[in-house]
Amino acid sequence: MRKYNKNVLYGLYDDDEQLLTAIHNAREAHLEIDNVYTPFPVHDLEEAMGLSESRIHIAGFVYGSIGALFGFLFMTWVFTRDWPIIFGGKPYWSVPAFIPITFELTVLFAAIGMVVSFYTVCGLWPGVENPTLDDRITDDKFCLAFDVTNADGDKVEQLKSFLSGTGASEVNQKAI
Repeated sequence: MRKYNKNVLYGLYDDDEQLLTAIHNAREAHLEIDNVYTPFPVHDLEEAMGLSESRIHIAGFVYGSIGALFGFLFMTWVFTRDWPIIFGGKPYWSVPAFIPITFELTVLFAAIGMVVSFYTVCGLWPGVENPTLDDRITDDKFCLAFDVTNADGDKVEQLKSFLSGTGASEVNQKAI
């Protein structure tokens, strides 16, 4: 049996501009936004919500550096210690010959590392059930959600009127 531990009040918007305006109004009114759901990326959404820049590029640099180091050191070990063969007149330790594989392993480690990091941070591993507020959010609606688990009736009514006043076509409440 599924446990419901969060009660969410959400408004559905038809346009991304209405959503951005509602987010600006919510921040001006010092309302705590739980989450925003969109069917496609919306420009300036991060700035409107006041989110900080993602650090995934730092993780990508670290993973890429590990891949480059691994590739270069592995080829150095193979061609100088494990299987030293002179072919084409090249020396055992031919750095220019190592560059293409080093580059490929840099890209591979960075890509796989960033995907695994992103999925881990977002909780998107196999077997996870992610409850959806409304199926139309993945199609053509934009959603602004507030956590009303511990809110009293007056606060919920205030949020409902706020959502309706900012252009929400529907206002619903759901336990997830």
